[in-house]
Amino acid sequence: MCIGIPGQICAIDGVQAKVEVSGVKRDVDLTLVGAMDEHGQPRIGQWVLVHVGFAMSIINEEEARDTLAALHNMFEVEPDVGALLYGEEH
Repeated sequence: MCIGIPGQICAIDGVQAKVEVSGVKRDVDLTLVGAMDEHGQPRIGQWVLVHVGFAMSIINEEEARDTLAALHNMFEVEPDVGALLYGEEH
């Protein structure tokens, strides 16, 4: 099973982005979704589903927040989820 984690794009440099997940900024590759939206605008502020350093899809804010809330609830009973939410050093 693979799991993606929602994050919000906060900076873009080419196809590389900084994506914030639960307060942690991560380097994410946007090759699969593109750095620009369908109107030719940078995807800054948009939410993506991230898996192993790649943005797999664009998601809406409501879906992102619902997924993050579910993962935070899982973290309360399964501390290993913390690596997804807060990075490997958690």
